[in-house]
Amino acid sequence: MFRKLAQKTQKLSNFQQIRLLNLQENVSHKILNEHNITTPKFRVARCGKEAEEAAKDLLTKNLVVKAQVLTGGRGLGKFDNGFHGGVHAAISPEEVKQITEKMIGNKLFTKQTENEGKICNSVMVAERKFSRREFYFAFAMDRELGSVLIASSKGGVNIEEIAKYSPESLIIEPIDLQKGITKEMACWILRRVGITDQPSAAIKMLCNLYNLFVKKDCILAEINPYIEDVCLNYFPLDVKLTFDENAEFRQKEIFDLRDESQEDPKELAAAKLGMSYISLNGSIGCLVNGAGLAMATADIIRHHKGSPANFLDVGSMASAEGVKGAIKVIMMDPKVRTIFVNIFGGMAKCDAIAEGLLAAIRELDLKIPVVLRIQGNNFEKARKIIKDANTNVITVNNFDEAAEMAVRCSKIMKLADGGNLNALVSMNLKCDCEPKISNDPTSFTPMMNVDSDSNGI
Repeated sequence: MFRKLAQKTQKLSNFQQIRLLNLQENVSHKILNEHNITTPKFRVARCGKEAEEAAKDLLTKNLVVKAQVLTGGRGLGKFDNGFHGGVHAAISPEEVKQITEKMIGNKLFTKQTENEGKICNSVMVAERKFSRREFYFAFAMDRELGSVLIASSKGGVNIEEIAKYSPESLIIEPIDLQKGITKEMACWILRRVGITDQPSAAIKMLCNLYNLFVKKDCILAEINPYIEDVCLNYFPLDVKLTFDENAEFRQKEIFDLRDESQEDPKELAAAKLGMSYISLNGSIGCLVNGAGLAMATADIIRHHKGSPANFLDVGSMASAEGVKGAIKVIMMDPKVRTIFVNIFGGMAKCDAIAEGLLAAIRELDLKIPVVLRIQGNNFEKARKIIKDANTNVITVNNFDEAAEMAVRCSKIMKLADGGNLNALVSMNLKCDCEPKISNDPTSFTPMMNVDSDSNGI
């Protein structure tokens, strides 16, 4: 039972980037304070001088400097200037200044940022607390259980690690959204994680955290670690608040605090177009209408040993302008070697989508292959528009064959990059041909007529 719930928790964490808002740590601490949850004293600084003054204001020699970067694993990260760690202890304002100057203006690379890194524009200077014990507490939304309380006596490490290596230490309790969490339930949870002495502060924290979770439309309200210090006082040392973007109309003040410098510019550009975009690590840019079709497209690309560069859903009402904008977003990713357009026209008209695709190809002077699989409303008009345009768009009717074609084109483009070739000239891709992969990147052999009547929807 615990293992199954732990796996559900891990999956929740893995999908937090979809339609969610994350805030910087210092902003989340301010929100906690506004909801009567006491945190260590802190200040925010955007340069070494400000950090030095902040340290003086805190009136303590026990200090910690935290890079304000939206990624996990900051403590083990590395800056692009060679400075190690996004979290450092300090004992003087001068040392705080020195540490801050090594962080500000540089990119921090962690396990979660991959190769792109995150720019550090500010630091949080806070009181350093010395913990005797560390705990984990979070409220989260779950499709099956509603809202849940997750707790563990093993705080200070990633919840994914707890779920994987010690699922029996996780306590996951459903919370009735109508009743909320009661003091009795909070006390019972605290006893189970080992907080039995003077638990009133922790009880207050749990109740206030749940009120924040509901009032602010959170998907996740996580404190990790929640510590008991050497004076037997309790403090949240790190907090993560994630908000549902569908509630933006109710939470304008929260969403105005968004730090766009920490977000993927491709995701921001797509959001402004009303589209859902998530960056992935592959080389095949995917343009799809419908989230289910987008996930199926990513799966079938992987089935053919390819790798999608993104998840992009242009929506059921895709227009010519929308498709053109989506292509521009996809091409912001330098890893993209082929574009796979997979459209099923319902409310969206296929001919309008074809016009948008051609407009993007002309405007961007696109030099990479585009594989188009289009079915549904006005699909015959769309195919004629593409054929008459005499472009390097490869039209494939069958879903499986289209995905395989996209994977093959991507592999050829990678070979062409290695050989410093103009792939489109050497391959001479046309709408009625499929490239045959060989060890010679200049080799191209027509294999089949892909403009078939097999829909494969």
